[in-house]
Amino acid sequence: MTQPTTYGGRPPIVVPGAPTPELRIARFRRHARRMIWPALILIAVAGAVGYYYGNLPAPLEDWMLLTAAAVVVVFLVLLPFLSWWSHVYTITTRRVLERWGVFGVRRRELSHVRGYTVQERRGLIQRMWGAGTLTLSNGVDESLRMTNIPSVALVHEALVDQVEVNQILAHRDAQAIPPMPPAPSAA
Repeated sequence: MTQPTTYGGRPPIVVPGAPTPELRIARFRRHARRMIWPALILIAVAGAVGYYYGNLPAPLEDWMLLTAAAVVVVFLVLLPFLSWWSHVYTITTRRVLERWGVFGVRRRELSHVRGYTVQERRGLIQRMWGAGTLTLSNGVDESLRMTNIPSVALVHEALVDQVEVNQILAHRDAQAIPPMPPAPSAA
């Protein structure tokens, strides 16, 4: 008898003891609301450069305006954007990964099999934007704090489901597979 390969779009059933493939469930960054100020600054700098280019008073020149605009854009727009863009959370079927860093990339991971608690905290502004902070703690390692996560309730539910599924699969794989009964002889 063979096992069915799929049940209504679910992933194929894995035979006990066989390694399961690691699939990506979600990849997300912190909420993009912290990009509002850099976007407004970029618009203001572009407007100011467009207005003042060629209209500066006598001691100032256009290259000074462009240099000042470039410095403002690099420090108040580009660096905050790179900081936001480089901090990525990934949830797979086996673990939670946190990767951050612009020039030197660092990462942390927390395995679902070991189990952990998920604590959700939402401030007033976070509730207005549908975001929140999740703290994952397994009691051994340092807690993994995921701040300003968009759709925090959905991410919380996905994490709890993955811990439960991985615990069930680990328990199932730890059980001894019973020996097959001897084949009946044709006599």
